[in-house]
Amino acid sequence: MSDIYFVYILETIAKNNKKRFYTGYTNNLNRRLQEHKKGTGAKFCRGKKKIQLKYFESFMERGDAMRRELEIKTFTRKQKIELIKTFDEAEEVSD
Repeated sequence: MSDIYFVYILETIAKNNKKRFYTGYTNNLNRRLQEHKKGTGAKFCRGKKKIQLKYFESFMERGDAMRRELEIKTFTRKQKIELIKTFDEAEEVSD
């Protein structure tokens, strides 16, 4: 049985209200999101007052997810915002 892998973008808000994005990959999106929120996920997310899932994609192969994660990590902030915007628009259509 093969896993499904997810690449995701979180929006984090620090105590100084600065918004930043975190990109990662996992084979269990719900578990990983909860880890980030509890402060047991990536060090980047620890101590943030808000963490919100803004975007995700799914992949059948771990290597594909890892490559996409690296690609997204090279995006500018503007490119990430555009990616999230297209995801939000797709969600609105499916509702």
